[in-house]
Amino acid sequence: MKRKLIALAVASLASGAALAQTNVTMYGVVDAGYVYSSGSAGSVPPIYSATGVLLNPATAGLKIPGTNKFSGLASGINSGNRFGVKGEEALGNGLKAVFTLEYGLNIDNNSGLGNTGGLNARQQFVGLASNYGTVALGRQYAPGFDATANNDALESTDMSIQSSFSAYAGDTITPNSGARFNNAVTYTSNNYSGVTVKAIYGFGESNLGGTYNDKINSIADNGKVGFGVNYANGPINLDAVYQSRLNAVVADPFNAALKAPGSGKSINEWYLGGSYDFKVVKLYASYQALDNNNKLVYNGIEDNQLWTLGVTAPIGAGTLGLSYGKLQIDRRNVSDGDSWGWGTMYSYPLSKRTAVYAAYTYINNDSHSLPLNTQSAGDIGQIGAVGESNYTLGAGIRHSF
Repeated sequence: MKRKLIALAVASLASGAALAQTNVTMYGVVDAGYVYSSGSAGSVPPIYSATGVLLNPATAGLKIPGTNKFSGLASGINSGNRFGVKGEEALGNGLKAVFTLEYGLNIDNNSGLGNTGGLNARQQFVGLASNYGTVALGRQYAPGFDATANNDALESTDMSIQSSFSAYAGDTITPNSGARFNNAVTYTSNNYSGVTVKAIYGFGESNLGGTYNDKINSIADNGKVGFGVNYANGPINLDAVYQSRLNAVVADPFNAALKAPGSGKSINEWYLGGSYDFKVVKLYASYQALDNNNKLVYNGIEDNQLWTLGVTAPIGAGTLGLSYGKLQIDRRNVSDGDSWGWGTMYSYPLSKRTAVYAAYTYINNDSHSLPLNTQSAGDIGQIGAVGESNYTLGAGIRHSF
């Protein structure tokens, strides 16, 4: 009996020493609330061929009866729900191993972590960190993720103008899944007098037709690259980002083993954003653009520009935010489209880890824009309509651990 107790004590001490050296941390966010969204059903949208010929002249523009409405619970309205484990191990001489395993989940409908569909990875990587920066491998955030979150008065929530517009436009400079690159290698510098630099490359690993034969697929097809610089010092935050989808290839619809004619060019994006904290109020601004060089509209992604302005101010113990933004879609062969919107959010902390919030967003789409609405307006996002406006109300609670 004594030998067993001694063995258990030794094992416990060894385990404790390993944990102390490895420094593993479990963390997460649990966020849910009620959402009500409403907007006109709009009209039957025009459908054009690749050369601009109207394909549905008999029905295009006809009014659709009824109103699109959503009423229900939504997860991650204020912050994306997540469950993660991260850690580091000291290797000596200033070098350490680092890792993060972070997964998303929706607590209202049991999707994501815990669902039989498997894990929904937000990020998962392993790397080495030193006095010269960090190199990591895996699914990781591109520079545009943090940059857009830094400079948004609505904190890049699902009610945010910038977050919703950039997601629906197909941008990778966004605080959404589009800014997470698979098969990625990253370098992140240490902070030097407020300046941090990040670079990322995601391998495309393209295999059209189920083969890696270099007569069909190039190792450069569908790769992704990004560079970002952040300056944060005192009341000032500035971000500059460039990201590109290289050799953006889609399969020929008539032969999956061939590249579609007109694809294979880059999709380039850039972003400038900043904020200044006057203590009484904090001001935000951002501008970004996307240029799709493919003759074929790659996955429906078209040239676009997006700008936002915002302000936050402390109101009592909480914070009130207000944001306005506009998205311009540069259509090919047809008229350009615009969407604009504004939103407000009030967040009130109940403790350091728990807060309640309420938000309102209004979006207006012209007759050639996208059917935009907020990302919290229903899980399948079918509230917005071309040529119509919609609004969303949301309120909930967020807890972090």
